[in-house]
Amino acid sequence: MSVTDVGTDILKGLAWNPAAPDDVLLRLLSPDARVAWHWLCLRREFTPGLVDAIVGHPDLRVRGAFAESWTADPADRARLVDDPEHKVRLGLGNGPEPFRIEVAPLPDGVYERLLADPDGDVREWTALSHSIPLRLLAGYADHADPKVRAAACRAWDDLAPGVRETLLADPDDAVRRAASLRACPDDAARTDELLDTPGGRNREDVLRRGRLTRATAERLVANEDAWERSALAWNPSLPPDLVARLASDPEHAVRLAVSARPELTEEQRAAIDYEVRPEDRLRPVRWVWDLRDDLEALRRAATSAHPWLRRTAANPCLPADLVDGLAHDEDAGVRLLTCEYQPDAAPDVLLRTALEWSGYTRSLLLDRPQFPGRGLARYADDADPSRRVLVFHDPGAAPELILRLSHDENGWVRGTAAADPRLAPDRIEELLTDPATAYGAAHNPALPPDVMHRLLDELGVG
Repeated sequence: MSVTDVGTDILKGLAWNPAAPDDVLLRLLSPDARVAWHWLCLRREFTPGLVDAIVGHPDLRVRGAFAESWTADPADRARLVDDPEHKVRLGLGNGPEPFRIEVAPLPDGVYERLLADPDGDVREWTALSHSIPLRLLAGYADHADPKVRAAACRAWDDLAPGVRETLLADPDDAVRRAASLRACPDDAARTDELLDTPGGRNREDVLRRGRLTRATAERLVANEDAWERSALAWNPSLPPDLVARLASDPEHAVRLAVSARPELTEEQRAAIDYEVRPEDRLRPVRWVWDLRDDLEALRRAATSAHPWLRRTAANPCLPADLVDGLAHDEDAGVRLLTCEYQPDAAPDVLLRTALEWSGYTRSLLLDRPQFPGRGLARYADDADPSRRVLVFHDPGAAPELILRLSHDENGWVRGTAAADPRLAPDRIEELLTDPATAYGAAHNPALPPDVMHRLLDELGVG
């Protein structure tokens, strides 16, 4: 068996197999199984013995992957704080940034040691980490490294006025700019300075947030660049008459941005010629997302006629009495985001959304304990393979049905069937030879440990 084809998927599947014993997982740390190292470091569970082997592994790629793992305990990752390779320490400091998963921070003492690291990149990327607590970062505004001082500006709200003034007058250009970006929402002169800097970075952020003089606002509204006008349309200091001018802008993106401004009434929004199109790639409306301490304002957004506001309101802070309304919203995007963010979304809504949506986050819905799996075997003969794979979430699906679907014409269905523990061991072994099913079969917790070892022997894994 070759590690260049099916063997690669087998090694990855074994690395993620929840039933794989330590002696199998430790073999996967061999150089012969390096294609599985990244996957091994993203397992859901790590035994103490496996952690010891990873942290003490001679190859920095193993230690580096573990340093950036979002499934590992931060206390275990913290053991790499004194790793001899700066790349490992850099990965530990920067930390993982998985999609829609909140990662617990490292212990404070670990960040403190990384911010004192002799390597400048380690210090900078630690200060830029999304996981480092801002309260901790605020204490490094006077750090000797200007890159750390610049990053510390992210903790602007936690800094004393005197510290802010010192950063704004810092001898380093990058530090002064980082401080100006934080100060510009309250300082029109700094906004002008940032906008006038040739090739200035973060221009969109300045257009969205920087306080504007009347002259600057008029000049920007007349800008021929529609992208800049759409960023400007969010600016809270834009005078009402200029907001009204952008509300009738010829560009769809500009009108759409204006329609989501916080000060508009529902009648004013309705008067704007906007629509939320399927192709629009919409980020959350920031002012709605930030309403963690103003539940009444969040309630107004959740009951708005504007689907973009309702989509953003379907966030983790949504009051419980509004969940059901948004879960049954007429807009598919609102329903999807409600199901993704609300752990108590109703079973019928989870099922409806799973039937409508086959994207990346579908697994979040299927893994909910209240997902109504029982009865999904009725989709076994559905023409849509995205519905046939739902059968495997039915605890009552008969082993014979799982076996039949393991022969499905669609590789996605066969691959999902291959991971189902209701399959007989001999069928699981057969599926190890199919490129579409090898990963699923190797990931199957019903695969006997002796077969796991035999597979590693066949693949030449020491």
